[in-house]
Amino acid sequence: MKNILITGGAGFIGSNLAFALIEKGHKITVLDNLSPQIHGEKPGETSPLYKSIKEKVTFIKGTVTSKTDWEKAIDDQDVIVHFAAETGTGQSMYCIEKYTEVNIQGTAIMLDILANQKHRVKKVVIASSRSIYGEGKYIHPDLGAVYPKHRVENDMLAGDFEVKYKGDSKLKLVATDEESKIHPSSVYGITKQNQEQMIMTVCPTIGIAPVAFRYQNVYGPGQSLSNPYTGILSIFSTQIRNKNGIQIFEDGKETRDFVFIDDVVTATILGIEKEEANGEVFNVGTGVPTDVLTVANSLIKAYDIEVPVTVTGRFRLGDIRHNYADMTKISQLLGFAPKVFFEEGINRFTAWVLQQEIQEDRLNDSLEEMTKKGLLK
Repeated sequence: MKNILITGGAGFIGSNLAFALIEKGHKITVLDNLSPQIHGEKPGETSPLYKSIKEKVTFIKGTVTSKTDWEKAIDDQDVIVHFAAETGTGQSMYCIEKYTEVNIQGTAIMLDILANQKHRVKKVVIASSRSIYGEGKYIHPDLGAVYPKHRVENDMLAGDFEVKYKGDSKLKLVATDEESKIHPSSVYGITKQNQEQMIMTVCPTIGIAPVAFRYQNVYGPGQSLSNPYTGILSIFSTQIRNKNGIQIFEDGKETRDFVFIDDVVTATILGIEKEEANGEVFNVGTGVPTDVLTVANSLIKAYDIEVPVTVTGRFRLGDIRHNYADMTKISQLLGFAPKVFFEEGINRFTAWVLQQEIQEDRLNDSLEEMTKKGLLK
């Protein structure tokens, strides 16, 4: 049995991980600020995740930007799983100070304590992100593997959304492996890159094993259905259940690698328990790209609610076109393979959604906010 601290442990991934670790006999402490954007203004009444977990863990309401809260949480821990972060690429482009303070400074405070104070922590697991890659990996017919830069706004205004490399669009998308170029296209991605690099650099110098997981788009029962800033499946689900039309950005052919929550938890536990994970960085996904139009139509079919789907041609600055994970490394070192793929995952997710209250559709508010900031074109 280990004492394990999960920061952000009342959130979607953190709470699911906590339950699984408790079942394996570990003692869990959670540090979470119960952000209203995720948990509502009265978490004790409005947050199913918090209510489900608060009696089963040692719960500390606090923030990773507080050294005092960190010191209280770290005391007597063997492992830290650091999930607490501001998430969402779009919002990060205008809440820059907030994302930097929570994600980078919060991690720096933890590392400073571990480097300078007595503790018994032996491993730190950090939730990194596929967003650190920016655009994915491509094969150029003449140059081989290439990593295109961010797309040009004028091209997208003209309806050309595909990535180019030195002006050439004859590129073949391939899976992004852990050795791929890191060049994030959003402030969120930059902060996740910084978190990962700090932990992978500092921890080995102070006798702590670091492990980083670059999660793809995580989904499943329990994720927030009211947060309009992140989680495309949740956003679309709330729109459909309110019988509102779905607005698709770009041309709907942009793809993501959607990974089910159970697989994410399994991979993370392997990282906690296996020494083979120490000092390593892993992708966590399915290795299968799915386009946004397929997501929308799959959800409409699953809910059996017909709503119009409009491909708007609008786009958000900071969004990427394609990215999906190469799963070779985590398979070879940790023996991990995803078990839940998109069709089954969608069925399990929508079955859960239909048991929940219909949330207010607040997407237009977030879109108006990004438009005013000049980020939604």
